[in-house]
Amino acid sequence: MSRRIVVTGVGAVTAVGHTAEDTWQAMLAGRSGIGPVTLFDADPYPVRIQAEVKDFDLGERVDAKQQRHMTRGVKFGMSAALEALDDSQLEINESNADDVAVVFSSGGGGVDMIVENQQILDTKGPRRITPFLVANFINDAISGHIAIATGARGHNMAVVSACATGGGSLGEAYEVIKRGDATAAIAGSCEAVLLPIFHATWCAMRALAGDNENPAKALKPFDLNRDGFVAGEGAGAMILEDYDHAMARGARIYCEVVGYGASNDAFDMIALHETGRGLKRAMSAAIRKAEIDPATIDYINPHGSGTPLNDKVETAVFKELMGEAAYSAAISSVKPITGHCMGASGSVEALACVMAIRDQKVPPTINYTTPDPECDLNYVPNEAQSIPVEVALTTSVGLGGHNSCVIFRALS
Repeated sequence: MSRRIVVTGVGAVTAVGHTAEDTWQAMLAGRSGIGPVTLFDADPYPVRIQAEVKDFDLGERVDAKQQRHMTRGVKFGMSAALEALDDSQLEINESNADDVAVVFSSGGGGVDMIVENQQILDTKGPRRITPFLVANFINDAISGHIAIATGARGHNMAVVSACATGGGSLGEAYEVIKRGDATAAIAGSCEAVLLPIFHATWCAMRALAGDNENPAKALKPFDLNRDGFVAGEGAGAMILEDYDHAMARGARIYCEVVGYGASNDAFDMIALHETGRGLKRAMSAAIRKAEIDPATIDYINPHGSGTPLNDKVETAVFKELMGEAAYSAAISSVKPITGHCMGASGSVEALACVMAIRDQKVPPTINYTTPDPECDLNYVPNEAQSIPVEVALTTSVGLGGHNSCVIFRALS
């Protein structure tokens, strides 16, 4: 029996909102969350901007004792997951707990806890190190915390594929339900790696957009003058559910997940292969599983990182797979709004696809002013567009050559 998988709940924490709805409205408005660094002293760095989550508090939604052992990223992930669960109105109890999966992760794990405890070790000695370090710096700490907080006892795992982690988490949750190992899944990803050590590394790579005077305008995907990404943080979550299960309990359904693909460039730990061969394989697999004509894709939320090579390669792959139809699809990157949320980016950007189907609107690519002859598609420049959206696709690309693609379709 071929199962249909639907989205029944969404949640998010980003630099522009602590909920999915607030994040989505900021995306539509083109309101950027990129600003000066406040989490550490950035004066010594050539780039001093990033997209930080401000004034966040998990509050009483999770037991205070459990919160004490959570990293910043895990708190973001918990908030998004619990919001999605509330939004879905899926009740987890003794009768169904074994059938609710959790597929949730981050690209970097709790590196902030490692850095903090290394400093404690260096200054105060080994007796002051927390005994909770090993259990909470790992990438799957978030999936464990979600299970504890919600009582979900089913399939539980963390998919880690750098900046493709979010797409991989949603895709693997889709596969878990499709093969019958769960009836529902709490899926998504989180990230909080806005630390001096990483910022220094990105500066050394010369990968960051460097307009310190105009932070909100620094990141320019697909624009001729793009010069790098801006780091961000946050989380995105969805409740994926077997269609029959969702219908039986009277759930409100956003849309259907119809395809997922993942691949690796097998080329370089940093650089994207110039032909986009890995991304093309991931997209092709998702399109094949979805059983759709590529020409019917209405909206694409690309990786769109604003780096010179990535945007050019993605554009070429879209044209190769979709032909002339690529010119009629709406394509927009929300990274100038949320920042590049690393491992959380795929799940945050999947939210844009789901909400585009819900509202029949697509968010803009802000800061697009100078067309690039090699990037000549409809990037929804600067203003949201109201268009029919039945099929929406999101792509993610990560260090190590990782690629993911997830396809959503309006419920028919």
